[in-house]
Amino acid sequence: MGLAARARFVYHQSVNVEEHPDAAVAGIAAAIGDLSRARMLYCLSDGLARTATELAMAAEVTPGTASVHLQRLEAQHLVKVSAQGRHRYYSLEGRHVAAALEALSVLAGGGHHAFSPTTPNRLRAARTCYDHIAGALGVGLHDRFRALGWLSIRSGAKQSYDLTPAGAKALSALGIDVEAARALRRRFVYGCLDWSERRPHIAGAIGAALLNVARMRKWVVQDLDSRALTVTRAGRRELLSRFGLAQ
Repeated sequence: MGLAARARFVYHQSVNVEEHPDAAVAGIAAAIGDLSRARMLYCLSDGLARTATELAMAAEVTPGTASVHLQRLEAQHLVKVSAQGRHRYYSLEGRHVAAALEALSVLAGGGHHAFSPTTPNRLRAARTCYDHIAGALGVGLHDRFRALGWLSIRSGAKQSYDLTPAGAKALSALGIDVEAARALRRRFVYGCLDWSERRPHIAGAIGAALLNVARMRKWVVQDLDSRALTVTRAGRRELLSRFGLAQ
């Protein structure tokens, strides 16, 4: 008489090894929800890498506590770390993390009362949002690009644009390789809701290219210890002559 087949425990068939999306969201929210970790993330939202010591100072915690916080953020794929010599540098995992932080800043401002910005004047005037221009300058460029007919709205895609022939020609004249930007594995150009102005500024590959041009041509200079951008005299002149944007 044959022996009855014994039931076997098969891990992947017996246990749901995939994390439920709700649980993943909860984990990310909990990681961001701590004040010290939030300070670290917003410190990195200018796209620059920093050491654990620098982030500890920004978060006003001890280096040992900062290390624990950074491990938590790395586990949730909010930051990444790279080694250079004896130093380890932390940066945001990617543009999507910066976009989420920007959206949270908008949400934190509330939507039930008349909006009254409390952003420091220098940050509100012009700043970086990861790798593109934000603040009044970024919003102004977005509005001028729309008014000049350089952006066309993509059907069925909220706040997503394409460049019109006139827009592509104008940006090419600035030295921007439009086709190379289009070929990158990221959104080409879209409106990112600005947390201080509550209106969109230009983001995506074209937004990053604009910031790069502005830096290279010395239209703007960035503070060493913040996201604030200062528009230079040459920058004011070029913004007015090229885009009709007064600063």
